[in-house]
Amino acid sequence: MQNPGTATPDRFPAQERFAAGAQYIAGRLTKGTSGHTHAVVDPATGDEVLTYELAGTDDVDAAVAAARRAFPGWAAATPGERSDALHRFAAVLADRAEDFARAESLQCGKPLKLTREFDVPGTIDNTAFFAGAARHLQGQSAGEYSGDHTSYVRREPIGVVGSIAPWNYPLQMAAWKILPAVAAGNTIVLKPAELTPLTSLLFAQAATDAGIPDGVINIVTGTGRVAGEHLVGHPDVAMTSFTGSTAVGRRVAEIATATVKRLHLELGGKAPFVVFDDADLDAAVHGAVAGALINTGQDCTAATRAYIQRPLYEAFVERTAALMETVRLGDPFAPGTDLGPLISHVQRDRVAGFVDRARGYARVVAGGEAPQGELAKGAYYRPTLVADAAQDSEIVQSEIFGPVLVVLPFDSDDEGVRLANDTPYGLAASAWTRDVYRAGRATREIKAGCVWVNDHIPIISEMPHGGYKASGFGKDMSAYSFEEYTQIKHVMFDNTAVARKDWHRTIFGDR
Repeated sequence: MQNPGTATPDRFPAQERFAAGAQYIAGRLTKGTSGHTHAVVDPATGDEVLTYELAGTDDVDAAVAAARRAFPGWAAATPGERSDALHRFAAVLADRAEDFARAESLQCGKPLKLTREFDVPGTIDNTAFFAGAARHLQGQSAGEYSGDHTSYVRREPIGVVGSIAPWNYPLQMAAWKILPAVAAGNTIVLKPAELTPLTSLLFAQAATDAGIPDGVINIVTGTGRVAGEHLVGHPDVAMTSFTGSTAVGRRVAEIATATVKRLHLELGGKAPFVVFDDADLDAAVHGAVAGALINTGQDCTAATRAYIQRPLYEAFVERTAALMETVRLGDPFAPGTDLGPLISHVQRDRVAGFVDRARGYARVVAGGEAPQGELAKGAYYRPTLVADAAQDSEIVQSEIFGPVLVVLPFDSDDEGVRLANDTPYGLAASAWTRDVYRAGRATREIKAGCVWVNDHIPIISEMPHGGYKASGFGKDMSAYSFEEYTQIKHVMFDNTAVARKDWHRTIFGDR
């Protein structure tokens, strides 16, 4: 295992970049006005990276006002003009890819190879996708559906969008919130998690540098209780998009209801990983370890519940535990690191609590502890495999959000599908089989917004991401996401004066 470094300025000069503040309003960085400060901490070392002034309600009001001022001009821009701006934006992001990768690794503890190969390229690709989508905001073809009247449907931007993003994928979540909204002609105020604001601020600055007008994209960095709730309840915000836990999502929905806002919620997950007895066992083992440990398990689509048909169960447990033991924890900036720390010591202790409580009713086969030595300075936790827990136990039913995979056996195909569906969540799942009929049944009957077959985790810009049940509603990415940031208007033309007179006579008689 490698030791984490401590030379934060060499990793990313955050203090210099954000000396003007951690709020981005109307095209410039400013300081927050709440009177409170917050520290961004490198979770690999515990070192402070940046201390900044948190946003207060006045900052939210200023950001919403800036977005409202910018809305008429941005909404009036042609699809081609918005598309060109987003293409320039993608080019600026590509030029600054290394800065984004290092900032994301620093604030989240992600291995640099992950941010370089996944987070940043995915964000650039998403920007290019919505640059193209901006030219395809279509209504419905005209037609005569009622006598001498012609009808058609317009898709129009909604207005100011207020979005809240989580700390696990700060850059990608900023992109998923901002890009479809602005491509459709809306303006936006985004509140990133106060733990991880760096790449959201860099993202907004890059948009300005690409020529996107001031006020179209604004960032307020504050707490959920103050800045977040004020943004959701703001009367000038027409739509709220939130990604986070189901519990907080309920609170967001409660506040948004008071002003009858459009609402988009991407909430928690507890993804099942169902391995049938005809599956390629080696592929399933490698898929489970990668799917469970991606982003140190801090992924709402991560494989968390592995259901293994009984003939393969013991072999799967043995091989998965052995493969987990080879995973290298260490400095996120070191090339050989496979797994970085959790986002904070608080989150590490939360994950450890789930595992420690499970020792009373299940078998901890691998991991189950924080490493000692130099790594103890960071929020590290070993990859953990838990077997033989009951289906109704806490560790099976609750979202852990850490590098923990729980494995349970099943007998019949019916039982495997039933267990996969037996949680409140429905965000993602995977089925592992060589039988096309089993695969077809699993994708049809497992209640989740995404079901992979013989894989787990990959996503692409062209396809939607979003859940069923307590995992929320609405889609990120894809044309489906683009359409969610529009409102539909029916337009009807009376084609003849005679028709208008006849309709008038029907209602009022000969007057």
